[in-house]
Amino acid sequence: MTVVLVLLTFIIFLLIDHFMTQRRLAVQPAVSVGGREQLPRLAPSLVGGFQVPENLRYHPGHTWALNESPTLVRVGMDDFASKLAGKVESITLPRRGQWLRQGQKICTLHRDGVAVDMISPIEGSVSDVNDTLLQNPELARKDPYGDGWLVSVQSPDAKTNFKNLLGGSLARWWTEESASRLHRRVPLLSGALMAGALAQDGGTAVGNPADQIPDQDWAAITREFFLS
Repeated sequence: MTVVLVLLTFIIFLLIDHFMTQRRLAVQPAVSVGGREQLPRLAPSLVGGFQVPENLRYHPGHTWALNESPTLVRVGMDDFASKLAGKVESITLPRRGQWLRQGQKICTLHRDGVAVDMISPIEGSVSDVNDTLLQNPELARKDPYGDGWLVSVQSPDAKTNFKNLLGGSLARWWTEESASRLHRRVPLLSGALMAGALAQDGGTAVGNPADQIPDQDWAAITREFFLS
């Protein structure tokens, strides 16, 4: 019931944002390094101890999307998801050419014999997969907005898809709401852990909330926040 109420609130804020701002999404070109496009480094905004870069759009299931061209979209998990997931053993990604639907499964995280799905912020055909992430799943936790990206998607209706995502103040509000719910869900996160959540060197988020979650509760809690 709590998740349903939060989602209804989110939808109301999304409608307000859509009708009041009517802003165009900025297209962030990828940078070519060694003949391969690399995700541009993103300026973070810290909310509730988690990084929320301003130039991304977010699904409430804690995945992000970035326009690299009018129809090419880079996708990954956000900082909240990466810290909640913790040290996963492996990540299953979709195949190249596979069609993804917005709000349906994009990848599966595997930890201690348990599998948890994450959902896609965008609809389209998978054009590229982060093979490096398959070999080193830790990248998703250490660098979710950079080398830990998941897939690239050719999305013929990207503009419409992006209207269904969170940006700006709504993305910050959603992250703050998620952080508050997580603290209530896992009491051990309050106090000592979050007192140290803001590092002094540049205001980056530190700590690993997943370490405070009992193994038997990890799947249920992550599925709740990932909406899977």
